[in-house]
Amino acid sequence: MTTPFPFTAVVGQDDLRLALLLNAVSPAVGGVLVRGEKGTAKSTAVRALSALLPQVPVVPGCRFSCDPASPDPGCPDGPHEAGGGAERPARMVELPVGASEDRLVGALDIERALSEGVKAFEPGLLADAHRGILYVDEVNLLHDHLVDLLLDAAAMGASYVEREGVSVRHAARFLLVGTMNPEEGELRPQLLDRFGLTVEVAASREPDQRVEVVKRRLAYDDDPAAFAARWAEEEAAVRARIVAARELLPSVRLGDGALRQIAATCAAFEVDGMRADIVMARTATALAAWAGRTDVLAEDVRQAALLALPHRRRRNPFDAPGLDEDKLDETLEEFGGSDDDPDPDPGPDGPGGGGGQPEPDDAPQGDGDTAARPEAGEGGQPQPSGAGEQSAVRASEPFRTKVLSVPGIGEGAAGRRSRARTEQGRTTGARRPRGALTKLHLAATVQAAAPHQRARGRSGPGLVVRRDDLRQATREGREGNLVLFVVDASGSMAARQRMSAVKGAVLSLLLDAYQRRDKVGLVTFRGTEADVALPPTSSVDAAAARLETLPTGGRTPLAAGLLRAHDVLRVERLRDPARRPLVVLVTDGRATGGPEPVALAGRAARLFAADGVASVVVDCESGPVRLGLAGQLAGELGGTAVTLDELRADSIAGLVKDVQRRAA
Repeated sequence: MTTPFPFTAVVGQDDLRLALLLNAVSPAVGGVLVRGEKGTAKSTAVRALSALLPQVPVVPGCRFSCDPASPDPGCPDGPHEAGGGAERPARMVELPVGASEDRLVGALDIERALSEGVKAFEPGLLADAHRGILYVDEVNLLHDHLVDLLLDAAAMGASYVEREGVSVRHAARFLLVGTMNPEEGELRPQLLDRFGLTVEVAASREPDQRVEVVKRRLAYDDDPAAFAARWAEEEAAVRARIVAARELLPSVRLGDGALRQIAATCAAFEVDGMRADIVMARTATALAAWAGRTDVLAEDVRQAALLALPHRRRRNPFDAPGLDEDKLDETLEEFGGSDDDPDPDPGPDGPGGGGGQPEPDDAPQGDGDTAARPEAGEGGQPQPSGAGEQSAVRASEPFRTKVLSVPGIGEGAAGRRSRARTEQGRTTGARRPRGALTKLHLAATVQAAAPHQRARGRSGPGLVVRRDDLRQATREGREGNLVLFVVDASGSMAARQRMSAVKGAVLSLLLDAYQRRDKVGLVTFRGTEADVALPPTSSVDAAAARLETLPTGGRTPLAAGLLRAHDVLRVERLRDPARRPLVVLVTDGRATGGPEPVALAGRAARLFAADGVASVVVDCESGPVRLGLAGQLAGELGGTAVTLDELRADSIAGLVKDVQRRAA
């Protein structure tokens, strides 16, 4: 068995360690979501936590970890008699992002259930995680149908497995811990709210601390057992402190003054619902117990707010999480605690005792000073006024768009855009199962088994069902697509503040992609070449950040932009072949620079038509005289053209039908 990296050997990351320890003291806090860049010890700290948790008493032989003091009366392995039992270490169960529904909730043997009436149930990960930790790495990439199951289990404290009227229920109360890189996409708000606390982590910029990280990691890799032995004393001390805090927790008093501060803080930051108030109260109580106190002080309320509210405050999809600490301090002072409360800044001491909110390190950096300096054009010459300066133009106000869907029926990841065959949705037919049966089509199964009953010697009322009779239900739902934005950033787009409207339109489509669970990518072209500003990703936040700092100016290498986009789709098709693309080309249709730029652009566009790629050209041409070049380009692409005004929801009713008609 691999020796885990010691929890107390993690360098820095005080807020992360504190949040995990508070959940170890009081699992009712509700888990932790860890957000941050890659390589910041997120997974290492989470995996190390399980070694600090106290032993769990269980009923011997129970696959569902029933507590011998109060066994679950509905346990599938029950009934159990109270008393007795054994102890085992607390489990940390990892949920892979690509796990199946049966792997998460368990599998019911449908064949035996139909033919013998026996509930033969194989427990899943939710059963394994009961009374332990359920860890989801890259939780933001988890499929929607698995998110729904997690939400149900977290809300009810139980997991239900139902197959055509045959059901099994078992307890599933666990500490939910998720880690994610915000650049790869955000979480659904429903799941986000289920995490009690959230922390932002980032690599230290202090050379001495980075050196210490490298030293400890190298020492651990050389000899894990010896390294763990060096930290055994510190680990034992933290383990003992967790036990002491758990014992002290019921004695901690949460006074009316602290409750008033909690309620006022939640109201001031306009969080939805009452879960934030409850989580803050539990967190403040756990903080007091961790510090060895029986009274909740103002410093506990402040630290609880920093951990429990950033992901709950009302914000737009592209706003960075976080709290205004000045506003927090003013609220706490206004509804203030007692005069003898210490300064609210220090926070608890010991491992993970640091307080305060770290500076968010995942804020978009972009080309920080690009917006402040004019862009150089071809030959290094400065662009005319209005071409290079447009990099600082802000997007106009976003608006609601109607859905742009890809024609046909796909089989991509679950989402909310185009029609697809999915595990969820309305039943459209039946087929023989490929692998494990997940969704039984009862009528088709009975129809397949019925002709063989006499030959199989049926003598009783039961139906003799064999494996070959089972039929899998085919369902139709919606999938997420790859929406690849190809944006013209040449000098002609900078005229008349046109780029502000263009950015507003793209931002509106990004908001739509965020709601429909799409992947997005961004290709820009200007001057003499095209750039992949953002490779395909689930993070629409990153796309919005790149869009905000997009410079303009120079010639219009339209062919280069199309060829670069075609190359991006070719590579992405190898990585994710089931996800169908939708290309959104934002341009006025002009092509300049190089020999025969218009002819080259036409040939590049026909590559998309030959591959059957769905496309929409957003025509940015304005003014009384219009050349109609974008419409001609849409014809070469095999797609459709729409103006910026027609992109609005009230004006785009016929666009999807047009896309489908051209692709047919």
